[in-house]
Amino acid sequence: MPRYLLLSLLCLAPWVQAAPPPSPDTAHDLAYSLGASLGERLREEVPQLQIQALLEGLRTAYQGKPLALSDERIEQILAEHQARADNAQKPSRSDIALGIERDFLLKEKQQPRARELENGIILTELKPGTGAKPDAQDSVYVNYVGRLPDGTVFDQSTQPQWFRLDSVIAGWRSALVQMPVGAKWRLALPSSQAYGAEGAGDLIAPYTPLVFEVELLSVKK
Repeated sequence: MPRYLLLSLLCLAPWVQAAPPPSPDTAHDLAYSLGASLGERLREEVPQLQIQALLEGLRTAYQGKPLALSDERIEQILAEHQARADNAQKPSRSDIALGIERDFLLKEKQQPRARELENGIILTELKPGTGAKPDAQDSVYVNYVGRLPDGTVFDQSTQPQWFRLDSVIAGWRSALVQMPVGAKWRLALPSSQAYGAEGAGDLIAPYTPLVFEVELLSVKK
């Protein structure tokens, strides 16, 4: 029996083999039940299946007559169909990346002293601050280190730098307007608050969450 139909009928095999030979009164019902069960499975797996060709192949194989296709051709077609079905069921790269991101942010959220800001940003205060907080159009003077989820440093300041808040990534804009001068925060940013579906060249892959340690030293209008 070809591999694909064999797989479809496996769940029926134990019952068929274990049951006693059907009486004449139930022979029709048995055949009909087997066909109905197979039909339901094939409707889900191969929605556009040509029923007449299916019945022809089933009848010919069941009666032990020569098949219209060679065994090699049948195996090739079934293997190609199975490969397409397997590929359709595989999660996409973006689905895999988003799943990894969800797991990472969940672990971040569970860390001691961590709290969640709007837009899914996870904040951990490393040092408190008592100074003014910047407005969205202000410039900030900061020390910072940026890391990938595995801890790899992808960017850092060697000395304090000025940035306009309206020119940085969304996660910085959202978080730093809540940050007082003198504070040092650890920020875990969802990819939607960083470089999103596009990523940043070879350095930051699509859908990558980022972690920053940011120390706010000064603010100017």
